[in-house]
Amino acid sequence: MARQANTDGADSAENAGRLKQIALTYKMTRRTDPKIGLVVAGVGIVTFGVLLAIGFLIKHPIYLGILGFVLALLAMAIVFGRRAERAAFGQMEGQPGAAAAVLDRVGRGWTTTPAVAMNRNQDVVHRAVGKAGIVLVGEGNPNRVKTLLAAEKKRMARIVVDVPVHDIIVGNDESQGQVPLKKVRTKMLKLPRVLAGPQVTAANDRLRAMGDLMSNMPLPKGPMPKGMRMPRGKMR
Repeated sequence: MARQANTDGADSAENAGRLKQIALTYKMTRRTDPKIGLVVAGVGIVTFGVLLAIGFLIKHPIYLGILGFVLALLAMAIVFGRRAERAAFGQMEGQPGAAAAVLDRVGRGWTTTPAVAMNRNQDVVHRAVGKAGIVLVGEGNPNRVKTLLAAEKKRMARIVVDVPVHDIIVGNDESQGQVPLKKVRTKMLKLPRVLAGPQVTAANDRLRAMGDLMSNMPLPKGPMPKGMRMPRGKMR
């Protein structure tokens, strides 16, 4: 009985935490998407209504009504998730360190290191290592970022000569090869997987031994504070 009570209590706490998280996500999304409540409710009502109407037509309103209710909840969850994600990217876009936050959400199998290179203008290069190889993600002024990326590739070439290196410049000018912040994750997941697990581990070990900007400087991790000045001795 005691074990059952503890399990019920844990489940209740988990459900409460989940509901609280949903509520917080909704509040955050509503700041940039005021119509989200109406849109999600409309999707649910239309989905349920269509299935229920079909149920009456084929003389099975109960079965189709239950199915419609389940599908309505699913459709509402999908729409809410997509609009919440879009709102989150909208709030992050343009903020220093936003690309690092996106890399943290790429998924399992990737090891990310924020700010492996940076200049005094706060243009930054982040690094992710996975079965697709090494991905360098730069954010800031495109011309300056290209210089940072080239310098970082040259620095890594001495350590990881047998690992493919990809680069992504975050920006909204896709005609110039830039990748919008919201598409960075998709871009990375589409890269061909060419490395085995042990090769990924070995590459990570060699890169850690090489060191990076964050481990060599007393900087807070996460988005870079505006107006921060970089010591000249640490520039690359």
